[in-house]
Amino acid sequence: MTPELIAVLAVIAVALAFDYTNGFHDAANAIATSVSTRALTPRIALLLAAVGNFVGAHFGAGVAKTVGDGLVTLPTGVSSLGVVFAGVLGAIAWNLITWYFGLPSSSSHALFGGLVGATLLSTGGIVQWGNIGQKVIIPMVLSPIVGLVLGYLLMLAILWAFRKGQPGRLNRGFRHAQTVSAAAMSVGHGMQDAAKTMGIVVLALYTGGFQDSKTHIPGWVFWTSATMLALGTYAGGWRIIRTLGRKIIDLGPPEGFAAETVASAVLYFNALVLKAPISTTHTITSAIMGVGATKRLSAVRWNVAGNIVIAWIITFPASALIACLTYLLVRPLF
Repeated sequence: MTPELIAVLAVIAVALAFDYTNGFHDAANAIATSVSTRALTPRIALLLAAVGNFVGAHFGAGVAKTVGDGLVTLPTGVSSLGVVFAGVLGAIAWNLITWYFGLPSSSSHALFGGLVGATLLSTGGIVQWGNIGQKVIIPMVLSPIVGLVLGYLLMLAILWAFRKGQPGRLNRGFRHAQTVSAAAMSVGHGMQDAAKTMGIVVLALYTGGFQDSKTHIPGWVFWTSATMLALGTYAGGWRIIRTLGRKIIDLGPPEGFAAETVASAVLYFNALVLKAPISTTHTITSAIMGVGATKRLSAVRWNVAGNIVIAWIITFPASALIACLTYLLVRPLF
């Protein structure tokens, strides 16, 4: 095998490993609310999430193109693959650290931070800061705000619409409705998160000289990325599921339905209309906070929410730092 092929295969391998960790790290995004309200059993919820992620991956081409050709300009030659390799390893490391502590941080921002960190140390690499600001930083700030506000408003609308209903009957009805909202959330997660892995694989293929287009996504890339994300999701990240489902607020079926509906709508709009890579973690967590605030502000455990927000803030620089250190170690190999 040629050095170029070996380097490309190494990058694809770590990209798919990231995809798997993304799946079990972010499984909570799709199913925590459904599990905590007992709308679905844990394994049924995970299976639903895995299938939804697999389906959603096939609609994420726009996000994949942004990741593969919009955030950094790599140096020429095989050395550029070392940058991608180190960046993805930095994201994997941060995913594992936050998973261990049960913090629902953003796998997306870990990946972006890793790519930026490794690119900064490379010779000839350029970080497209304008695109980073427009396609990463602004959505990173806006998506939680939108999720929080829309979650609050939709829950108020549900409370008003069903104000005369019997609580027991309402809970049963919304448990059934959560099957639909959880499925929608899972598809949205696949649109966003599998697409980011696809973007990395396409970037490796183009840089290594194995395809001429920066944006064309071969069919096998769709299938492998979708499959790895689905397998990781089915493995389940129970530490983070407990944090999202039980530690922020005590969710009931109506609250779970409202949070999932809002989050999936935001994900769909960004993936299909704006083609912007946003964080599913930020979106669903902020929607849960907004829904919980309709009970009373004290219903949200703001100390837990504060720890989550801190993890959000440091994810980008922390994964960038890990990627920098990793790049120093792997640079002689590429």
